[in-house]
Amino acid sequence: MVKLNLMDAIVLNRRLFLAAALAGATFLPLPTHAQSNVAADFIRRAGNELVAAVNNSPNEARKKAELTRIVDSYIDVDNVGRFCLGRYWTSASQQQRQQYLNLFHKVLVRNVTSKIGEAKGMSYTLGRVTPQGENTLVQTIIHRPGNAPANVQWVVATQGGPPRIVDVLAEGTSLRLTQRQDYASFLQHHNQDLDTLISAISRQAGE
Repeated sequence: MVKLNLMDAIVLNRRLFLAAALAGATFLPLPTHAQSNVAADFIRRAGNELVAAVNNSPNEARKKAELTRIVDSYIDVDNVGRFCLGRYWTSASQQQRQQYLNLFHKVLVRNVTSKIGEAKGMSYTLGRVTPQGENTLVQTIIHRPGNAPANVQWVVATQGGPPRIVDVLAEGTSLRLTQRQDYASFLQHHNQDLDTLISAISRQAGE
């Protein structure tokens, strides 16, 4: 079974941020302080929406719909998916790429709704914000009843377009890098057969 560590941890979303107006526009690099402010505000909005979805949704169907919107809006799912596939993305056919990304998205949503959706009473506090090249690292402390506080850092892409989450560091470990290593290991043990990986992810997606 392919481990999907990344799926269990990536949990935030973003609203469509000037979506139509920004289409085709040219983006200039943000100054460091502006970059930090954009990322911090982005994660604050995302965190507030996540907490509201988990704690205030009137029923499970509404909660699932809200968490799905969160994934679609705040996470650059295609970017993360391509990174996780690593060098195998280059050799994949167009059909394999599309199948893989569709399933990657479904498993991500499935894990967010099953894992985070159960965290009734959760809250968070915002911590240090650190620019790192074109990205910004935003620290949060996640609080869940009956659990020790968790140190989670969100890597937010803040250059070249609206902010999007592209990685999560759980207690210092890059989850997209861990997922990439898991996929690479799986493929090395299955004759580099991408279709076998796609089939495994399909089973995890419940298909």
